[in-house]
Amino acid sequence: MLSILVPIYNYNVYPLVLELHNQCKDCGIAFEILCQDDASNLFKIENQKINNLENCNFSVNNLNLGRGKNINFLAKKSKFEWLLIMDCDTFPTQNNYIQKYIFQINEAEQVVYGGIEYHKEKPSSNQLLRWFYGNARESISVEKRKINPNGSALTSNILIQKKVFNSNKFDDSITKYGYEDLVFLSDLKKKGILVKHIDNPTYHLGLETSKQFLVKTKIALENLKSISENNSLCKSESKILKTYSLLKRLYLTSFISILFKKTERNLEHNLLSKNPSLFLFDLYKLGYYCSIASR
Repeated sequence: MLSILVPIYNYNVYPLVLELHNQCKDCGIAFEILCQDDASNLFKIENQKINNLENCNFSVNNLNLGRGKNINFLAKKSKFEWLLIMDCDTFPTQNNYIQKYIFQINEAEQVVYGGIEYHKEKPSSNQLLRWFYGNARESISVEKRKINPNGSALTSNILIQKKVFNSNKFDDSITKYGYEDLVFLSDLKKKGILVKHIDNPTYHLGLETSKQFLVKTKIALENLKSISENNSLCKSESKILKTYSLLKRLYLTSFISILFKKTERNLEHNLLSKNPSLFLFDLYKLGYYCSIASR
């Protein structure tokens, strides 16, 4: 019936696995929960407890594979015909989370995304950028997600038929953080496979500090540049690539790059503050991409 795949990096995933285990048992289904630590440094002792749970397995990679390749390995080890891919720092918002996905399996849907939510209480002041961004750009209603089904999904909470996944695995060449979801879902769209959206969200719990989020954003944009150069992503699938392409046609990329270098510190001052502007964050990302794309 269902194989739940949880790639791990520096996170205590035992509470999530215990909750999923109990929900699967309550549903009376055949299931397995496969967790694989991607050569991280923390919580290995805590996560070893997963092996004490029925139908659950925790293993550790000797070398860091990257998230996409790690999921590919988990899928290869799985034995059931349906895969539920979850990020390690997520948690179901409802106690019928598994039951809702079982209903979709019975409806024979190929790919189903349940959504993501963030707790309404503000986090500590040094985590506000990630929290504001997540609430505004990721925590989207089902109705809005349906407008652009593949572009509005994330693989942090997605159900997919195994035979569909096997014909459309994560790109093994993407080993760094960022945009592997977009490539994966874009490839599904090219094959005519559209994501179905339902209301079955998970909380995103692992908020980085604003400073860490900016560092990860830069890494992701560097990854996007590499992906774009390898022609594995259509420019229309990414707002950054689409805008950069327009600026390039207008011969404005060098100007934006110079402007970014002059204003980077001022932008970061706002983004690391208690009231970060997502508009300025968008300008920050575009400016940084222009600066690296011209290298």
